[in-house]
Amino acid sequence: MDSQTRDLVVFAIIGIIAGFLASLVVGGDGLIRYLITGIIGAFVGGYLFRALGINLGIGNAFVSEVVTAAIGAIVIVLLARLIA
Repeated sequence: MDSQTRDLVVFAIIGIIAGFLASLVVGGDGLIRYLITGIIGAFVGGYLFRALGINLGIGNAFVSEVVTAAIGAIVIVLLARLIA
């Protein structure tokens, strides 16, 4: 497996885990929904944390990315519900 493929697989795994964690907080279900919400949440969470200068201080990069993506996914779901 080349590095680009591995990166995409890891990104998808982070998205699914983050989407699942967000669904535990705000509700929702389904693997595809977890993936989409988690991936969008990864971008949103990363942007918000950088813009606000927030550092989670988690030593494990994978766990830090999952938490950041989950928080971003929660924000996305709550904003979507507020708009709808």
